Amino acid sequence: MKNQAVNATRDRVTIRDVAHDAGVSVAAVSKVLRNAYGVSEVLRTKVEISIEKLNYRPSVAARAMRGRTQTVGVLVIELSNPFLAGVIEEANATLAKSSFKALIGIGRSTSPIEASMIESMIDNRMDGVLIIAPRISSKVLERYARQIPIVVIAHHEPHAQTYDTVNSDDRRGACLAVEAALRSGYTDIAMLGYDLADSPPTIVALQREKGYLDGMKAAGLEARIIRLPLVGSDRRAAINDFLALNDRPRAVFVWSDLDAVPLINAARMSGIRVPEDLAIVGYDNSPMAAIPLIGLTSVDQNAAELGRTASEALLSRIEGRKDARHVLIEPRIEWRGST
Repeated sequence: MKNQAVNATRDRVTIRDVAHDAGVSVAAVSKVLRNAYGVSEVLRTKVEISIEKLNYRPSVAARAMRGRTQTVGVLVIELSNPFLAGVIEEANATLAKSSFKALIGIGRSTSPIEASMIESMIDNRMDGVLIIAPRISSKVLERYARQIPIVVIAHHEPHAQTYDTVNSDDRRGACLAVEAALRSGYTDIAMLGYDLADSPPTIVALQREKGYLDGMKAAGLEARIIRLPLVGSDRRAAINDFLALNDRPRAVFVWSDLDAVPLINAARMSGIRVPEDLAIVGYDNSPMAAIPLIGLTSVDQNAAELGRTASEALLSRIEGRKDARHVLIEPRIEWRGST
C-alpha cells in the first residue's frame, strides 16, 4: 500500500520505510540518494516527498559500509580570517555539485588538534579531507594521506607524493608587491612579517619572505624584514612600535591583510598619512581591503579559484587518482589608495 504512514513508535526511519512509502524499490531510493545517473524526475520527486514526510536521515555508518558517505572534511586553521570565507564557500559549492557535503573542523593553529580532527574524519569514514593552512608536518600528512584522500591549500610541499597541494604562488606574489611599491616611486621598502619560531617550512609566510627578498635583490635594494610577535598574539603594541620607529621605512609590504588592515587603521589614528607618509601593500585582497575607508593595495591570490581547484582535485582523488598534483595559482596586484 502506497503512502502508508510509518509506525511512530519505531526508533529510526530506514531506507525500506522510504521505499515502502514511495511505492518503489530500495534500490530506487538508493539511486536517488546517490544522485545516480538516469534517475527520472518523477522517481526523484516521489522519493524526496517520502524522505521529507518521514524525516529520513541516511545512516552514515551504513552508507560507509556500502561505499562512500558523500561527506568531506574541511579542516581550517581558524574562522576569523575573512579571506578564508571565499575559499570555503567556493570549495563547498564545487563539492555540492557532486552531491558531497562538507563538514568543517577548526585546527586552531595547533598540530595536536589538527591531528585529532583528521583522525576523527577518518574514523567517521569521510571520503576525503580538504585542509587549509595546516601547522601539521608534511611527514604526518603523508601518513594520513595513505588512509584517506587529502588535498592541502596554503601548504608549500611540491614533493609530496601521497597528497595534493593547491597554492597561490606566494613567492611570486610577494615579488609583485615589491614591484608595485617600486612602480609607485618607493625604494625604501621593508617587509612586515612575524616571528616564525617553530613554524614548518611549508607555511605561506616563509614563501612570501623569499619573494620579498627576490624583489629587493632584483631591484638592487637592501632588504629589511621587521617581525611582529607570533601568530595568535596581540600585535597592536608591536604595530604601534613599528609606526614610532625613527627609521621607519617609506613603504612596507605586509605579509597578510590580517596585519596590513590594522596597520592602516593604527597609522591614521596616529596622524600618519597613508600613502603620503607610509605606503602599504598587503597580501590576500581580503574583503576588508576593498572597503573605501581602508583602500588597501593588496596581492589577490584568488580565493574562489583556490577553493574550486582544491575541491576538484579532491574529487578526482576520491575517484581513484593516485598521481600527486601540485598547483600554483598566479596572483595579481589589486591597486588601491594605500600606495
